Amino acid sequence: MNDDFYNSGLERAKQKDYAGAIEDFTRAIQINPYFAEAYYQRGLAYYDLEEILQAVSDYTEALKLNPESFEAYYCRALARVALKNLPGALADVDKAIRLNPHYAAAYSLRGIIHRKQGYIYEAIANFKKAAELYLQQKDKENCRLCLEKIKQLQPKENPAVVLQPASPTAPIMSPKEYFTQLLERAEKGDTRQALEDLNWALQVDPQDAQAYCCRGVVRCKLGNYREAIADFNQALQLNFQDAIVYRNRGKARSQLGDHQGAIADLNKALQLQPEDALIYVARGNVYRVMGNYLGAVQDYTKALQINPDDAQAYYNRGLAYTCLEEMQRAFADYQQAASIFCEKEDWGNYQQVIDSLKKIQTPSSESKQARYMLLRQRLLRLVGGYWEIAQRLIEQAKRYHPGMSEEWYMEKVIDDLERDRGG
Repeated sequence: MNDDFYNSGLERAKQKDYAGAIEDFTRAIQINPYFAEAYYQRGLAYYDLEEILQAVSDYTEALKLNPESFEAYYCRALARVALKNLPGALADVDKAIRLNPHYAAAYSLRGIIHRKQGYIYEAIANFKKAAELYLQQKDKENCRLCLEKIKQLQPKENPAVVLQPASPTAPIMSPKEYFTQLLERAEKGDTRQALEDLNWALQVDPQDAQAYCCRGVVRCKLGNYREAIADFNQALQLNFQDAIVYRNRGKARSQLGDHQGAIADLNKALQLQPEDALIYVARGNVYRVMGNYLGAVQDYTKALQINPDDAQAYYNRGLAYTCLEEMQRAFADYQQAASIFCEKEDWGNYQQVIDSLKKIQTPSSESKQARYMLLRQRLLRLVGGYWEIAQRLIEQAKRYHPGMSEEWYMEKVIDDLERDRGG
């Protein structure tokens, strides 16, 4: 009989006769006090009548009887939001999501709670997740509503993605900082996630020129130069007249063999930002590929005047000098580049420079001394600056491998130490 009252209550609730539904659910509960679903449905009816405290009480009873009901947790969270009990609401919605990780409405509600708490980063992340789930479920209307909520959280100057750290007292991250963070992530190798985030940003706002520029840079890192150029073109069409766009489009054009187009872009970049060393290095690289080695040297030199610690500029100028057969100058630039890469512990680029040095080195005492000093510097870094440790390792290598040169022993110790670090 309690099922009859329960079913009658459901029918009355559909007809929006919430008071009648409450009567039926109450009678069903009187017959069976362990009827969890009846408590839950009565809670819904109380909520629709705006009797929020009674609704919370019924949801709580339903959860005592059925603690796996993610719907009851969600509804209690909704009621607690109405009561301004945000910590309680957040705990409930977290539980609902743990029980059902694909519960789109719960992510949306958690976004609302975080927005009320002032946590913009978390709000956007939850609305984004909700929109993705709604899209998978082909619920376009709710997906659109989530996208609208994301837009409302963005500043007017850039509605793509602006984030805020968890602390409500921390400053909101600017669009420039956010895109810089994405590029840093791509630089560290996480290009796929960076690209996904940028695709999402452009779904939120297809007119975001800065997002197109940033996605173009990431696509260049992936080797997708034609797609990157399309992104840079879109950024420029949206009037994003920035040196970064021209510099990176120039680099992409060069990779596709359009060297004249690349030079035109880099010249435009320099008009916008005449003191940017990266642009001079990029144009120098194009000149070098074109065989204009003197032009390349001039650009690398200008870059080094702006940034005297640019190891890549030294190395690239060394390559240009090598093509001009000015070996002494090339040697000096390679040596300087190796020293800076060593200081930064950038061993991949360091080894590349050393390989280039070996190709042009002559057996003079001067070149041998320079090679020895570079090896010594690198070995010192690996042993924490304690030369006594390095000497002991070298002596040990001499005992096991007698008759080799001093440089050979140093290289042997360096290789052993780096292999141990890698293991």
